[in-house]
Amino acid sequence: MLKIYKSLESGPLKELSLKTLEKGAWINVVAPTPYELKLVGELTEVEPNFLRSALDNEERSHIDVEDDSIMVLTNVPVMRAPEMYDTLPLAIILTEEYIITVCLHNTPVIDDFNHQTGSFRTFKRTRFLLQILYKSATYYLRYLRQIDRLSDEIEIELRQSLQNKEILRLLELQKGLTYFNTSLRSNAAVLDKLLRIRSNRSIQRVIKVYEEDEDLLEDVIIENKQAREMGDMYSTILARMVDAFSSIMSNNLNLVMRFLAAVTIILAIPTVISSFFGMNVPMPFADDELGFIYVAAASVLIAFCCAVMLWRKNMF
Repeated sequence: MLKIYKSLESGPLKELSLKTLEKGAWINVVAPTPYELKLVGELTEVEPNFLRSALDNEERSHIDVEDDSIMVLTNVPVMRAPEMYDTLPLAIILTEEYIITVCLHNTPVIDDFNHQTGSFRTFKRTRFLLQILYKSATYYLRYLRQIDRLSDEIEIELRQSLQNKEILRLLELQKGLTYFNTSLRSNAAVLDKLLRIRSNRSIQRVIKVYEEDEDLLEDVIIENKQAREMGDMYSTILARMVDAFSSIMSNNLNLVMRFLAAVTIILAIPTVISSFFGMNVPMPFADDELGFIYVAAASVLIAFCCAVMLWRKNMF
């Protein structure tokens, strides 16, 4: 999918086409075909590798600089299912005339800009880049709070009844946190590099940083740092929670096995006694009419005494 927008001076976005492409436009490319990539590359004269970088789902965040363009590849958060979180690479390419975004799938980070008209300008490329990075950081924080809330709900359910389903839900959240933490660390490296190269005179014609942009860049760094700290904290809590409930399940299994062992011992006593009296040899009380009652009573008494001993040793 290929969409082209340009902000009007009054604020609204004007949708363009490749034939009516204007300077200061934003080219948004989602799940592109080779033909679309070729068209965008020819019209904007962007390095083809820049356009293809975001199509690798495992690509890590980094910055590449060419003579007339700069690419900032960042990982943005996505929610694939109600409790399934992941990250996707998003390439943001700045040229002297355009800003281009390339991603494998639709993401809420970019979708929000499609529905906002007054909060950004496509022709202010550097500020728009920083606004995308800031929006990504805010979505990390939003999803991290959702993960924290979900983990609290699962913890309450696990306290009432230990089920494999709840443990698997925790593991899914833990996997999402791992993706987030890895991406946030690589995004932090990108922000640090962006902080260093902003004063590079050779690329100032592509990326110009004004005083307001400096403040916005600092806000992005702060938000990303906060998301990293929250991610590390929630990941630690979740890992310990999984370990704790795994230990509880193992302990419950040990309790059940101990109880079954005690019951087996108690039931073994009358079994052994009845086995002796079932032998085809002369036995005590063989000619007594109440012999069976005596043997049964003795078996029950011995089993009861054994049960009391096991109970005092906390076997029940």
